[in-house]
Amino acid sequence: MSKVVLTPPALPVELTVNDTVHPLYTIFLRQITARSTDGGAHDLRLFFAQDLHVHESSHGVTALYHPQEDAVIHYRKDRYILAGGHGDGPGLDQYAVGTAETRASRGTWVDAEDGTLSRNPVAHGSVDSTIGLNARLGPVGSSTLHYWLCTGMSMDEVTALHRRVRASGPGELLDQADQVYRIWVNKSQIDFADLPPVVVDAFKRSLLVLRTQIDNRGAILGSCDSDIYSFNHDSYAYAWPRDGAFVSIGLDAAGYYGVTRRFFRFCERTITPEGYLFHKYHPDGTLGSTWHPWIDLGGAAQYPIQEDETALVLHALWNHYDRVRDIEFVISLYDPLVVPAAEFLVRYRDPGTGLPLPSYDLWEEQHGIFTFTVAAVHAGLLAASRIATLLGDTHRVARYREAAAEVKAAALAHLVEDGSGRFLKAVRFDVDGSLVPDRTVDASAYGVFAFGLLPPDDPRVHATMEVVEARLGVRAGIGGVARYELDRYQRNGDDPGLPGNPWPICTLWLAEWYIGLGDLPRALSLLEWVCSHATRAGLMPEQLDPRTGAPLSVAPLTWSHSTFVLAVTRYLDAFHGIRPCPTCGLSSFQGSHIRPWV
Repeated sequence: MSKVVLTPPALPVELTVNDTVHPLYTIFLRQITARSTDGGAHDLRLFFAQDLHVHESSHGVTALYHPQEDAVIHYRKDRYILAGGHGDGPGLDQYAVGTAETRASRGTWVDAEDGTLSRNPVAHGSVDSTIGLNARLGPVGSSTLHYWLCTGMSMDEVTALHRRVRASGPGELLDQADQVYRIWVNKSQIDFADLPPVVVDAFKRSLLVLRTQIDNRGAILGSCDSDIYSFNHDSYAYAWPRDGAFVSIGLDAAGYYGVTRRFFRFCERTITPEGYLFHKYHPDGTLGSTWHPWIDLGGAAQYPIQEDETALVLHALWNHYDRVRDIEFVISLYDPLVVPAAEFLVRYRDPGTGLPLPSYDLWEEQHGIFTFTVAAVHAGLLAASRIATLLGDTHRVARYREAAAEVKAAALAHLVEDGSGRFLKAVRFDVDGSLVPDRTVDASAYGVFAFGLLPPDDPRVHATMEVVEARLGVRAGIGGVARYELDRYQRNGDDPGLPGNPWPICTLWLAEWYIGLGDLPRALSLLEWVCSHATRAGLMPEQLDPRTGAPLSVAPLTWSHSTFVLAVTRYLDAFHGIRPCPTCGLSSFQGSHIRPWV
């Protein structure tokens, strides 16, 4: 439950605002505790404006005041949103419904500026609504007001939820939600070793943030932050299979298996008959927007995909089984998900080199054969072979292991730079069929050790991560690690001393490498850097302004929080010597498997 304290400079009042979404019901709840700050008594009027684009549209929406429910309802097709509340009285003190976002009308919020609403009961088209709640503030003490939104697919559904709020009391539902979330985030008895409180707090907050970005049907969203909409009239509210795989690995590492199971079911529903996953999806599983073309500049057809997204889902699924050991769940996904994806990874390779064929990189910008993708494909094939082993599918075990070995050999032959011994960002086929190296230093090469292609202490990994730290460290600014050299996304200016904006995930990848080497003090300093550059609310953004540290793009980025959770669990694994429980598979620092439920 969030807590925000508002102190309007021109008003003698302080407002403490608590917001939450109920874990069982589709209800948003807001509690406002108001008190006088000048020792006087005051009449308080609070107005709540609803400018809602229902079913992703501002057109063809109806908003109405429902007298029997004493609430305002917006609806379009099968999407309904009800706004209710109360101050000192039992329900709404004022309301107004009208048109908005047109040349003739800015919205009913203008009607609230004189303190009195018109009580217009209905409007259609591009609409909004405003409701008013009143309270009397005494010289001492406080008054409490409540506001809520109920969402559903019918009038009956939202009015039933509204009646539930009124019957139980919004305060009680707030307390219920707070209790559930506190138990949820502390369900594992974790020994946090030498981690400072700021890291522990960020770990728990990250778990809660991750849950807010996950649809109950399994879609794991990139971010619900709408600020990015101004960049290209689109958002991050899509399910990227790659992001979902990383979130699943992080949540599984922290012991939150029930959440991740639904993600794998989501992938089962969305995988194509050819065996690959598309760029991104809406939460309902329909295709999301994309900028990946189906044809290249030369006119040849191509898959509009990032192959690592398909491969990492298999990698994450094996990771899930390895911790949970729910064989029935994993084998239920074998035919519909594992086999199609693995067969695609086997098939989608260049016969001459053994490398995966070109696809888009994890940054969604370039086309080629990327070290990150190749390492992910190797991991995905090994995961498929291990899952096939569970079923005794010996033919596919051999097929997937052989393909994984060929991919690894190809990676070591073609993606390691002569002389430096470091991994390249990518290679691309020239017109004559030869491979052209891309020597751009890219932090995503961390995938070589993260996905098990080589161990962290391999000299080639050392050479790669050392150059990442040397050339992508933002030393002329606030610190942190950039994505790759001369990254221009959201970049402000062309300071040659800045390789790009620092990204928390790239900084955490460096921390993971130090953890793999056993250098925990260095890793801890990077974890603390990420904590120190979260927002005041503890949200980790996609990237940061390299000079001011201000968050850029979206905040929170789900991927940032999941990478933090994973880095912390790996730190604790290393600190405690990685002694997994032979019964449940949890690492030794997680004690919930030996604590009886009380």
